[in-house]
Amino acid sequence: MIASLPRPRWLRSATVLYALAFFGFLFLPLVVVAVFAFNDAPYPAPPWRGFTLRWFIGGGGAAGGGGGGSGLFGDAELLGSLVTSVVVALWVTALAIAVGTANAFLLERVQFRGKAALSMAMLAPLVIPGVILGISILAFASRLAQAADDWFGLELAFLRPGLPLVVLGQFSYIVAIATLTIAARLKRFDRALEEAAYDLGATRRAVFTSITLPYLRPALIGAAAISFLMSFENFNTTLMLVGSDPPLTVMMYGRMREGASPVLNAVSLFLMVASAALALAMLRKAR
Repeated sequence: MIASLPRPRWLRSATVLYALAFFGFLFLPLVVVAVFAFNDAPYPAPPWRGFTLRWFIGGGGAAGGGGGGSGLFGDAELLGSLVTSVVVALWVTALAIAVGTANAFLLERVQFRGKAALSMAMLAPLVIPGVILGISILAFASRLAQAADDWFGLELAFLRPGLPLVVLGQFSYIVAIATLTIAARLKRFDRALEEAAYDLGATRRAVFTSITLPYLRPALIGAAAISFLMSFENFNTTLMLVGSDPPLTVMMYGRMREGASPVLNAVSLFLMVASAALALAMLRKAR
C-alpha cells in the first residue's frame, strides 16, 4: 500500500486497536506490578488498601494486618543478591566487549579457511536453551575440575558451582551478541581512512585509537548495554551454575517459591526503572 493514499476508516481503526492491544499486552503487567508495589497490603494483589512505601523502606503496618517488615532497602539478602548481579554483569560485560571486539576484527579483517564454519559455530549458543547450556557447562567444568584434582592434586575452585562459573556460563552466549553488534558496525567502516593515516606516518596504535576506536564507540556502548542487561536478567543458565551466593533473579525465584510478597513488586519496579535509565543513558551517550 502506498503511504500517501487515504486508508479506509475500518483499516485505520483496526491499526489503532492492534497497536493498543499489542502495547497493552507488553506493558499492562508491568503497570500492575508497579502500582501494587505501593499497595498497603501484605499480599501483592487487589484490592487496593492504600498508599505506602513500606515495601521499599520497611516498617509500618498494613491496612489489612500483617504488621511491619523489611522493605527492599532494608533486606540485606536482597541487597546482597543485587550487588552480586551487578558484579557478575560487569565481569560478563567486560569480557564480552573485549573478546567480542577481537572476534569482530577476526571475522571482518582476516581471511582464513573455515571462516564460515567458525561464524556459524559462534552462533550456536544463541539457539541452545539456557537450561541445556547451563547443564552442559556445569557437567564439563565439574569433570575438568575433578580430573585436575585426581591427576595433579589441583583444586580449581572456579570450575565448581559459583560466581566464576556463572560469569563463564553467561559469557559463553552473550559474547556472540556483542560480536555481532560490533562486527555490524565494523563492516561499514571505510578502511581508506586507516590507509590515509598510515600514508601520513601514523602508527598502528595511533590509527586504532584515533580513527577506528572512535568509529566503533557507538557499537561498543550499545553492546555493553545489551551485555549488561542480558547478564543481569539471566535466570536459566545462572540457576544451573550458581553456588552459595545467588544473584538477584535466583533469589527472587526462591522467594516466589516461598510465597508471593509485595517486596518482590518493589524489587521489580526498582529494576524496571534502573534498567530503563541505564539503557537510555547509554543510548544517549552512543549518539
